[in-house]
Amino acid sequence: MSADDSFTNKEWQVIGRAIARLRASVMAVVFAMLGGGVLFLATAVLVVNATEGMPVGPTLSLLNNYFPGYSVTWPGAFIGLVYGAIVGGAAGYLLSYVYNLVVETRHPHMKKG
Repeated sequence: MSADDSFTNKEWQVIGRAIARLRASVMAVVFAMLGGGVLFLATAVLVVNATEGMPVGPTLSLLNNYFPGYSVTWPGAFIGLVYGAIVGGAAGYLLSYVYNLVVETRHPHMKKG
């Protein structure tokens, strides 16, 4: 008798809904908060530690190529907060969506429903 035989289909459904699946909306919110917060904090640290006459954050300022309006300044920190939240939220949603797809493919008895 294998471990799979000890559970009924109904029990697998309960386990699948409770444990194996990730909620895409929650992951999107968490990743959005992390992404926005990290980009804001990184920009703020560079602005606070800026030395007169030295270029501020030449590497981080390259994000301007992907995020129009972003710069290593205080207004750029808030713009980066928004962009980081958008990208982080999309990444969190996509990650949980793909994870849930893999779980449903590998364990068809855990389908939502």
